[in-house]
Amino acid sequence: MMFGTTLNQKTVLNDFLSIGASLSSEKDIQQLLENIIQTAMRFTNADAGSIYLIQENQTLNYEIVHTKSRDLHWGGTSGTPIDASPIPLFLLDGEPDLTRVACYAFHRAETVNIADVYNATGFDFSGTHKLDVRNGYRSQSFLTIPMKNHESEVIGILQLINAVDPFAGNIIPFSAANQSLAEALASQAAVALTNRNLINHLEKLFESFISLINHAIDDKSPYTGGHCNRVPDLTMMLADAVNRSKVGPLSTFSLTEEDRHELKIAGLLHDCGKITTPVHVVDKATKLEMIFDRIHLIETRAEIIYRDIQLLETSGKISTESALQKREQLIDDCNFLCHSNIGVESMRDQDIARVYEIAERYRWEDISGKRHDFLDADEIVNLTIRAGTLTPAERQIINHHIDSTISMLEKLPWPKHLKNVPEYAGGHHERMDGRGYPKGLKRHEMSVQARCMGIADIFEALTAQDRPYKKGKTLSESLNILGKMKLNGHVDPDLFDIFIWEKVYAEYAEKFLEEHLIDEIDLNAIPGYIPPPTGR
Repeated sequence: MMFGTTLNQKTVLNDFLSIGASLSSEKDIQQLLENIIQTAMRFTNADAGSIYLIQENQTLNYEIVHTKSRDLHWGGTSGTPIDASPIPLFLLDGEPDLTRVACYAFHRAETVNIADVYNATGFDFSGTHKLDVRNGYRSQSFLTIPMKNHESEVIGILQLINAVDPFAGNIIPFSAANQSLAEALASQAAVALTNRNLINHLEKLFESFISLINHAIDDKSPYTGGHCNRVPDLTMMLADAVNRSKVGPLSTFSLTEEDRHELKIAGLLHDCGKITTPVHVVDKATKLEMIFDRIHLIETRAEIIYRDIQLLETSGKISTESALQKREQLIDDCNFLCHSNIGVESMRDQDIARVYEIAERYRWEDISGKRHDFLDADEIVNLTIRAGTLTPAERQIINHHIDSTISMLEKLPWPKHLKNVPEYAGGHHERMDGRGYPKGLKRHEMSVQARCMGIADIFEALTAQDRPYKKGKTLSESLNILGKMKLNGHVDPDLFDIFIWEKVYAEYAEKFLEEHLIDEIDLNAIPGYIPPPTGR
């Protein structure tokens, strides 16, 4: 049996197997539609063709239109929109529309092969006639095929117009052989479209689930929520910069679209373990904060002691001069504790010693007459934190989020193209010198992607303005700190260089930083800065 007049059986079989493989592997829906329509037109030697897809609102929507003789290409990958309204599959009374050939093919799930639409009966081709007049075209032979997937569900319509005799050049009907071939192609195409749509839906569902996790973290802490969204963006900016950089030790590094998707997912999930971290630790704005800032309890005690000093003065038990000195000392000590509570500056040894002195200097009496130390043991531990607002125990709780992140991610059955997500997400607190956590990995034990995320995590935290315990640093301050981290073995030196050379910091600042944080940068003043190689 011959398959039409333009292709021999062996050529058709080879082409059919080839297009089957390409349809199965194509990931872009629009390109997939292009492949379907072009192959169908080539197999049948059709001059024109179109594909409709079924919409949830029970309409047929034009997705792609080709006409070779008019060099017309709408929809698909062309970027040219199709100026046509969706076609309702049902009449106003709710009955199936069987007057339009495309609707008929959908409802009856069968192919319609018409030799000449101007002599056809049983269908309404008035719309086709109007289009022919408007476009100066003559539609004649029509082959309208329902695209049925593996469950025999019609998901679209493939329509081919004007089969051309390859020898005479005139319009002829679509042969039975070409109809069979086009039906097989339409069925294969429908399965490929269904599979690709299913994969796309699953990927969208997965990313929505990730977003849901980040929203849950955001609900616990609005400060962390912004971080969860900004770090992936900055990670991708740096990874793309490395990808385009052609100089230095990382000049051979490259990322495919699959690699980019994998890194994006890892970035979105890099702090998912924080969902297990107590919110009072995550949001601890001052050293004494728990559910509320306990500095106010100390201030209340100070007011009681202040009152007691006044009573001693009034009763004549101490002199006015002594009372004045005690009040001034109390006020000064309270101001010192309030300042220490903020945790902005690093505590010196003498500052820590003074906290202990203040704790022993005063005692206060409650309403029952019981006397208490001015500061309890837990308050002393918190007020003597050398840097930041977290005690060693709270720091350990915070650090545990990365263990939780790794544990959560390693439990998931990642597909092959996402198998590195746990490694990328779990490495952003490691250091190049091996003194990071949780695994103490060194630079050579980490992927470039994980090292990118490490820099992104640090730089975002430095510039962030939504932390309760600090103000956002300016661009120059943040780069200065990051440069010192390069020199002390904290961040990857090659990635730091690309971060500067490719102006990743500027791209991030333009997108995320407020204007007052974007100050002038003197690159030569940044610690560890190395000018880019000549001629890059």
